[in-house]
Amino acid sequence: MGSALSSLIGLAILALDIWAIINIVKSGADTGMKIIWVLLILFLPVLGLIIWALAGPRGNVRL
Repeated sequence: MGSALSSLIGLAILALDIWAIINIVKSGADTGMKIIWVLLILFLPVLGLIIWALAGPRGNVRL
């Protein structure tokens, strides 16, 4: 049971990281800043996602 829950949490974090990277790429930020944000999320998936949610660039994503 614990392994299944860990897998679901891992998949959720992966999906949120991918969503954040897509938003970063679509944002109007400078290319250098985009690279820094993407690297932050890739190397620190959970912490990078939290920092991006608080201070990162937002894209023009429409649902």
